Amino acid sequence: MLKVAAVMDEELVEGETVADPEAFVSQVKHTQLNADIFTFAQKLPEVVPKYKYRTEWDSAAVIPITSYSEWFEKRAEYDVRKAVKRANRLGVVVRLAEFDDAFVEGVCRIYNESPTRQGRAFWHYQKSFNDVKDESATYSERSVFIGAYYNEELIGFVKMVRVGPIARTLHVISEKKHFDKKPTNALIAKTVEICELSGLSHLVYGTYASGDPKNSLTEFKRRNGFEEVLVPRYHIPLTLKGRIALRWNLHRQMAARLPEGVTTQLRRVRGLWYGRKARSSGEMTERRRA
Repeated sequence: MLKVAAVMDEELVEGETVADPEAFVSQVKHTQLNADIFTFAQKLPEVVPKYKYRTEWDSAAVIPITSYSEWFEKRAEYDVRKAVKRANRLGVVVRLAEFDDAFVEGVCRIYNESPTRQGRAFWHYQKSFNDVKDESATYSERSVFIGAYYNEELIGFVKMVRVGPIARTLHVISEKKHFDKKPTNALIAKTVEICELSGLSHLVYGTYASGDPKNSLTEFKRRNGFEEVLVPRYHIPLTLKGRIALRWNLHRQMAARLPEGVTTQLRRVRGLWYGRKARSSGEMTERRRA
């Protein structure tokens, strides 16, 4: 099996992920990792390749922060502007939230609303209170939580982590039952506003291109003013197996090596399977209640 080593949570590491790649790789080779390839990416906003290693490109969803008004009037689509106004009109209040037990209880309720999200199993579903609290508390010294409230009840939230001059979202989620109130659009709007007030240069919301041209999350990001920025990712072979794997592109995930038509069908089948599983689980729950 091919082993690929990377820096844990590299996108959240402040400063250079790897300041001296050659020295770092030399150290990795003398550890017990037994890795075949080491990979790392450059940090935004630097997007021009600095090194001559095997280079590929990470797709990032980015809003360059100038001002809230510029984002709202020129970047956000018309339907997004309507959605933000609708959220406010229907009584959704978006504000900075205190990370306390009441907030964590609200997060648990949101997580437990559905076992699936975006056509796949939702890995936060039915986690314990303590697990959710511990996982949400990571990078607390650089994090802020932004909550969307309806009748004083948390119905959505964003966790934003500051990484040098940029901000990254770790969680962006709202309750499905309140979709009509557009809390997620309102959360993005407040996040952009807070970035401007904090003097941050960019807001990053995960990857932009997922490999699926019809991906609803990619479309959501586009309409909310995010653009695709390609960031250099380097791959350095540590062993002969690693060199062979890079030569034949065997380091890539299977989905990246399959034709687009095949992956589209596989995603469709996965979505149908998880949907059927969720409906079956809901029916079993109703039977127990009866």
